[in-house]
Amino acid sequence: MRHPDLVIIGAGVVGASCAYFAALAGLRTVVLDRAGVAGGTSSAGEGNLLVSDKEPGPELALAQYAQRLWRQDLAEHAARWEFEAKGGVVVAATAPALAGLRRLADAQRAAGVIADDLGPDDLPDYEPELATGPAGGAFYPEDAQVQPMLAAAQLLRLARDRGAELRAAEVTGFLRSGDDVVGVRTADGGTIPAGRVINAAGTWAGEVAGLAGVTLPVLPRRGFILVTEPVGRLIRHKVYSADYVDNVASSDAMLQTSPVIEGTPSGTVLIGSSRERVGFDHEVRPEVLGLLARQAIELFPVLAGVRVLRHYHGFRPYCPDHLPVIGADPRAPGLLHGCGHEGAGIGLSVATGALLTQVITGEPPGVDPAPFAPERFEAGVDHE
Repeated sequence: MRHPDLVIIGAGVVGASCAYFAALAGLRTVVLDRAGVAGGTSSAGEGNLLVSDKEPGPELALAQYAQRLWRQDLAEHAARWEFEAKGGVVVAATAPALAGLRRLADAQRAAGVIADDLGPDDLPDYEPELATGPAGGAFYPEDAQVQPMLAAAQLLRLARDRGAELRAAEVTGFLRSGDDVVGVRTADGGTIPAGRVINAAGTWAGEVAGLAGVTLPVLPRRGFILVTEPVGRLIRHKVYSADYVDNVASSDAMLQTSPVIEGTPSGTVLIGSSRERVGFDHEVRPEVLGLLARQAIELFPVLAGVRVLRHYHGFRPYCPDHLPVIGADPRAPGLLHGCGHEGAGIGLSVATGALLTQVITGEPPGVDPAPFAPERFEAGVDHE
């Protein structure tokens, strides 16, 4: 390959999406990753493609754009990443929680989201094994799921079919021409000149940005997930407690948990979710795993008789204002970022890749990129 038009740092699902849309646009593209395909956060998530957990605003608009891409532009490839249009059921345990859920659903509907209010008598029609007693809920038919590692691998395969190249390499610095970023340096002492560089390094995106002399407050937020033995189609939708939305939007560094439960095509059940800011601490906390199991059983008593086969954990790339960083960085011309999506990165990945490609090629953007601008943190936003 001649000098590429674009180097992408990161072969997770965001970097893979960037590679796919860039290759589709005819850009000569090289993807670099020190850990291989989906070696970071993309290998430790549930694969959620959600609109239900997002309040009206820039992130919801990005999620709606992503939904169109997953369901329309990428529909012919859906089987490659086990796309499931399963829908989501949000459960409110109490009357106050239900009132809050109703307010959120009303605002989401005004923004174009499909949301059906459910009373307590409606819930068993959607989830027959759900515990009795919740005050009500809401059904979001647009919520979906993919297998994230398959999504990353297959998007990269599609990009490589169009000429993109994948290399195992660690980026240790940037090539500069004056202030401009014009390529990367790698740990083996090599250099790759390029027209532009995308930082899609997930939880390490802040460190990569620092190599270019710019600050991005991307921090790791640890989460655990349980995986049960295969039980068939026990859980029909993605089901979670209404307080999950508050946890997603919280900036608290301490442990937070709320039940999030869903089945997979293989018949296993995924049980989450937890959030805590502990740096890159990989310590397994049995008390958190036990809490997740108890919360799942409270929501689905039938799970009390199901064995947990394994657990895993990963680090979500968290930004303090809860918006991803997407766009060209004027502080280092030639450098773009696609990072900071926290737990929404799988679902938002394709919108991120499409939007960054549109920025590079000058095509009209699929959604307003201004709220995601990298330089917004220079305006006094609290980074802690």
